[in-house]
Amino acid sequence: MSSPWSTPPPKIPSFDFRGVKGLPSNLIAGGAAAIAGLVILLSTYFTIDEGERGVILHWGAVVGEAGPGLHFKMPIITTIEKISVQVQKEAFEKVGDLDTRLQAYSRDQQPATIAMAVNYHVTDPKAVYSQYGSLANMKQRIINSRAYEQMKTVFGQFDAADAIQKRALLNTEVFNAIRKSVSGPVVIDSVQIEDITFSQQYETAVELRMQAIVKQQQAEADKQKRIIDADASAYEVKAASDAKAHQIEVQGKAEAGAIQARGDALRNNPGLPTLVAAEKWNGVLPTTMVPGNTVPFVNVQK
Repeated sequence: MSSPWSTPPPKIPSFDFRGVKGLPSNLIAGGAAAIAGLVILLSTYFTIDEGERGVILHWGAVVGEAGPGLHFKMPIITTIEKISVQVQKEAFEKVGDLDTRLQAYSRDQQPATIAMAVNYHVTDPKAVYSQYGSLANMKQRIINSRAYEQMKTVFGQFDAADAIQKRALLNTEVFNAIRKSVSGPVVIDSVQIEDITFSQQYETAVELRMQAIVKQQQAEADKQKRIIDADASAYEVKAASDAKAHQIEVQGKAEAGAIQARGDALRNNPGLPTLVAAEKWNGVLPTTMVPGNTVPFVNVQK
């Protein structure tokens, strides 16, 4: 059996540019010169898009800056580095297996993992290139390092519970700290703390504490309800007693008034009892009488 290397490799055809059959060598040289001239001509201009600035370099030295539009330059000598001046976002987050979230400790020594976004924009493209060489290098050396440093400092001034309950205040103080610490050809536009995750032990403790608080509040609510119900029952009993007392008082006054009226009538009309008895007499004389008594309504005068 023959080795696979025993077969010689195929020959690569070679060309002799000194002359091509049917074409004179001077024509080929002229074509090459035309192509070279076209390349040089195309390298004499460049365009800058909106949202970018062009840093103009002569032999690698910064000599100026170009705005959006069409510009001309010297071939070979001049090169252009494009820098974005639009708002950029640096996200400290977890995406798949890549986790760039920030690690920090609260004032009560609770470890936390923080997802945060920092928005910024370049104000001096020439300085970005001169000092850092590229936008990516500037982001790594200024934005990332200072954002992490200031986040840890500010977060350490908050207890874990306050970091959750006062998220807006924490966000504002982190933004102010990062913006103040970043100096150079860039401005921090905004900072958003998107998520704060504590350890599982702390999360469990918080959940149990919240459950205890809910139970305590429910017990207090039940207690207040019982007090209100008892007060209502007592009020009903008191209202019924007051109503009964008022009824007795009114009835007593009415009876006293009636008695007084009868007394006044008797004083003013001594014969009234006899009249009332006569009005109620059925006309039948009693069959028996106590000795010495007189017949009712019969007044015998001599």
